Amino acid sequence: MDIATTIRSLPRKLKLGMILTGLMLVILLIINQPLQTGSAPQGIVSYQLAATADHSMAILRSWRGDAMVWAHLSLWLDFLFVPVYVLTLIMVTNQLMRDRPGVRERNVARWVRALFVAAGISDIVENILLLSNLNPPTDSLSLSATICALIKFTGLMLGLAGLVIIRAARRHPLAHG
Repeated sequence: MDIATTIRSLPRKLKLGMILTGLMLVILLIINQPLQTGSAPQGIVSYQLAATADHSMAILRSWRGDAMVWAHLSLWLDFLFVPVYVLTLIMVTNQLMRDRPGVRERNVARWVRALFVAAGISDIVENILLLSNLNPPTDSLSLSATICALIKFTGLMLGLAGLVIIRAARRHPLAHG
């Protein structure tokens, strides 16, 4: 089966989720461009991982003027992005599990879904902490946001690895139906 046939066979909601997730990701990447400075080489991700008030303040100083508007926009838009990517990843998990009746696969899928939900919750808490840390940054907010970002990234990476495991365990192509 070729990729075009596979994409056509996906449920409409999953295709829509994938399109929205991709579109929102591209928008966030574009918004991140003016946030990339010497103090924040990865833009908003550098701010997420700052861990100290001094590092956060150095990043905020490097975002003078219009860049602060982009930082606010990125954080607020991420509140919309979180449910989109979490629901899409859950739909992908469900799609891969469609014809997987095994107990082990169901257990892995349960953990994968939980990891994606935990990543989403952590992302929302992180955004709240980062918005609260804009003026003035504190060590406790900076460190808390960094911990939430690390939980988010870890949850997403482990969840995606779980999807690879689910897919690799398949000994036959997805059934159509």
